[in-house]
Amino acid sequence: MDPEFFDEKEKLKGDVKIPTAQLLRRTLAYVRPELGGFILAGLLILVNVGLDVIMPYFMKSITDNLISDSIDLRYIITLAVLSMVIAVVNNAFLYVESVILQKSGQSIILSLRTDVFSHIEEMSQNQFTEMPVGSLVTRVTNYTQSMSDLFTNVIVSVIRNVVTVVGVMAIMMFISPVLSLILLIPMTVIFVSSLIFRKYISKVFKKERKMLSDLNAFLNENLSGMKITQIFNRQEGKLCEFDGKNEALRRQRFAGIMGFGLYRPFVTFVYISAVALMFRAGVGLGLGGGEIVAFYLYLGKFFNPIQQLADQLNNVEKALSASERLFNLMDVMPEVRDRPDAVDIDSFEGRIEFRNVWFAYEGENWILKDVSFTVEPRQTCAFVGATGAGKTTILSLIVRNYEIQKGQILIDGMDISGIKIKSLRRAVGQMLQDVFLFSGTVKTNVSLNDDSVPDEDIIEACRYVNASSFIEKLPGGYEEEVIERGENFSQGQRQLLSFARTVLHRPQILILDEATANIDTETEVLIQESLEKIRSIGTMLVVAHRLSTIQHADRIIVLQNGEIIEQGNHQELLANRGYYWKLYRLQFENT
Repeated sequence: MDPEFFDEKEKLKGDVKIPTAQLLRRTLAYVRPELGGFILAGLLILVNVGLDVIMPYFMKSITDNLISDSIDLRYIITLAVLSMVIAVVNNAFLYVESVILQKSGQSIILSLRTDVFSHIEEMSQNQFTEMPVGSLVTRVTNYTQSMSDLFTNVIVSVIRNVVTVVGVMAIMMFISPVLSLILLIPMTVIFVSSLIFRKYISKVFKKERKMLSDLNAFLNENLSGMKITQIFNRQEGKLCEFDGKNEALRRQRFAGIMGFGLYRPFVTFVYISAVALMFRAGVGLGLGGGEIVAFYLYLGKFFNPIQQLADQLNNVEKALSASERLFNLMDVMPEVRDRPDAVDIDSFEGRIEFRNVWFAYEGENWILKDVSFTVEPRQTCAFVGATGAGKTTILSLIVRNYEIQKGQILIDGMDISGIKIKSLRRAVGQMLQDVFLFSGTVKTNVSLNDDSVPDEDIIEACRYVNASSFIEKLPGGYEEEVIERGENFSQGQRQLLSFARTVLHRPQILILDEATANIDTETEVLIQESLEKIRSIGTMLVVAHRLSTIQHADRIIVLQNGEIIEQGNHQELLANRGYYWKLYRLQFENT
């Protein structure tokens, strides 16, 4: 396998390691537009921490005054009032800081989530088969939410706690350098244990993220296929599979909980030991009561941020793990993309030519082998052959869902690789066997939620393809609600809506891939009438197993094992008494 392709697949899985420095650099690119807000919040944090750190020093002064021979009540009251004022100002700063950070953080996540979704939209069809939909949903929602917490909560807490630790240490050194140096012993123990804990918890959360993504992918797949599960009575089997994945995730999360369960009590034990050491050493050094009280309060202000920093490691690691998987996804380049010299085309005549086209989805397992044919403008060309012959592949290649390995595909004499993908697909209307309808209304499904399309055009398109015959009988008419995947409409009704959707966007080339399969007889009559109208719009390419639906095609191309074995119109192919003739007889005899 090509190593570069292997790397792309690993990126899709989120298994490619990105250095932390690179993750931070790429994350900061999203922070830059909101840098002013973060700087202002940072200044508020500095003021907030400064006011908070000075409070124990007031307690030192009050204690010294209380144990002195002459108590100055006015001095004590002044310090008490000043402490209250500082507390009020502190809370005001906290409020303003929180508003700024939340606004900036949400703006960053908006940009990030938009970029991720936009990148997914640019990915090629083949790449979607490499990553389950559930995994993509997890990255767009859960992972960006983890990064949202990083910007709005975690960074603030980390900065505040680091500044607090530095400020507290500075004041402690000012009060008693010797006692501060003694207390560096438990502080060093905390620092080293935090580094060890971070390394451990990093591995735990990376595995947890992958397991969560796998679980979401499993859920998405099985909820979509629940009908099959119930038909074949496989609920217990699927439940066992779910239990296995759920149990693996539980064990991994429990490993993280156990890590925190050991780390937090250890920090508490070190803190209590430090307090005991402080009292013993402080008395031994002959410190006054005010200094010992101040040291006791400062120790709390030192160890509390340390513990909070440890707690925030949880969210930091989640955010780093999430950002790694997000950027892995964004590093995957679409397999099909515009050439630098690609051009926009306003409209096409509709002449399609395949020149010695070879194509394989993987390696050299050729689906198409040296395929050549030409379809003139406004002709109808049908493709016939057994399953796997390459019919649908030809239609997919015309709109560049995949790239060919050899040969050329031309429209109006221009290689499609030199045409911008959006321009190409704008000119091609596709009607597939499996019609996808979005949640919304009939109108929004026909217009694809394009508000610029007038209602009159939507109604005209629906009437043109006979879709109005059932739409106008609905209680809500064109405003009738469409549930998920259009399950409240029949297959034929969904197909007619697909026809209307295609006609509304005025394509010059139309593709029908088994668009008349699995349709009841009454609806088929409506669809056949629609097809006769649609044929006049432009060049039409049709794949159909029902040969009765393509008898009037200008050209019929017969494929077998990825090669063209016959081509001509219906009467010519019957006269040849070849593969098409055999297919026709089989279908005729079975009717």
